[in-house]
Amino acid sequence: MTPRLLRTAVAAALALGALGLTQPARATSSDGVHTVRVPDGDPHDRSLAPRTTEPFSLIGVTWDDPDEALDGTVQVRTRSRVSGAWSTWRPLEADSRTPESGPDRDRAGVRGSTQPLWTGPSDGVQVRVAGSRLPEGLRVELVDPEAGSDAVHTGVVDPGAVPPAAGPRAAERPAMTSRSAWGADESLVKDPPAYTGDTKAVFVHHTAGTNDYTCSQSASIVRGVFLYHVQSNGWNDIGYHFLVDKCGTVFEGRAGGVDKPVLGAHTYGFNTATSSVSVLGDYSTAATNAAVRASVAKVAAWKLGLYGIDPTGTTVLTSGADNGKYKLGQKVTFHRISGHRDGYPTECPGQHLYDDLPEIRTLAANAGTPAEPAAEPPGPLDEEETESTEATESTESTESTEGTLGR
Repeated sequence: MTPRLLRTAVAAALALGALGLTQPARATSSDGVHTVRVPDGDPHDRSLAPRTTEPFSLIGVTWDDPDEALDGTVQVRTRSRVSGAWSTWRPLEADSRTPESGPDRDRAGVRGSTQPLWTGPSDGVQVRVAGSRLPEGLRVELVDPEAGSDAVHTGVVDPGAVPPAAGPRAAERPAMTSRSAWGADESLVKDPPAYTGDTKAVFVHHTAGTNDYTCSQSASIVRGVFLYHVQSNGWNDIGYHFLVDKCGTVFEGRAGGVDKPVLGAHTYGFNTATSSVSVLGDYSTAATNAAVRASVAKVAAWKLGLYGIDPTGTTVLTSGADNGKYKLGQKVTFHRISGHRDGYPTECPGQHLYDDLPEIRTLAANAGTPAEPAAEPPGPLDEEETESTEATESTESTESTEGTLGR
């Protein structure tokens, strides 16, 4: 480098430093996810100075040990690529946990994580983490769902001639945006799906983060969550079975067949024999609308209807882990349509959405239509595939009213 170029580079670096910005310090960059290591140091207070980064639209924080909880707070500021303005400090929910069993726990590279936050197009970040016990290996995950030439923008895929479920609580399958339509990169899904026993309950979630998105961005948000779960958390696939945006659009989540009992990664301790639907947005701060409530009800009515289940009833499930709310092996009575907080110590799905669950159960019950009982409800593809550390759930009575209602 010539002396003149060297002086220019030094001057540019000093100018960035004066603005409080540093250049990217990426640990890795792969398939739409860029990572920045948070410097180690104070065991109770760590931070990442404001810096320019690769483009991203969704952010989260992960750490090395997937079994370690982050006992503290995580806050981020991001810089808009459109206006150049910095956001206010925003919290990341730190209550996400690794699945208790199955391929999403056993895969190499599985990490602990916060919930991700949708930021919209951004190119700068600042982070601060504080608490009584901070895990090692903190890093910032910057997800760009538009990376690559194969990004797909989508419309709703109507179920067409798919008939109602052939069960005593039959309901029509709702219109749904398929994985191929929202742009899932199937090359990132390395292992085949695992299957459990019959679906006995549906857990309702929210993705948290922000409600400040347009419904035209929903497919990008779903892609971002998919990339975060696979590339950042180290899971095999997106954790949720279904997702719903604030306009009521339903998205297919985890692969393996929407009408099959696919093992998900959504409610730590109760992933076996359950399904899940997550609403895009934060319903601790915002109320839901009729479109959201109707779509969640339709998904639950159809999924439970495959097994002839009354969505207003209850079921007994056995905890597959010590999850901070229930002990391993503890039997718990749940509503057939329950909130994430019923099974795990979290605020999810937000107080507003949680308060809507009685109405959603009623809507789901009204969505069913009388039909002849099915000879046999859909079950796992292979009996051996249903075995897991939670296998006792599959043999528990689902109509018992014994146990403590998970609320």
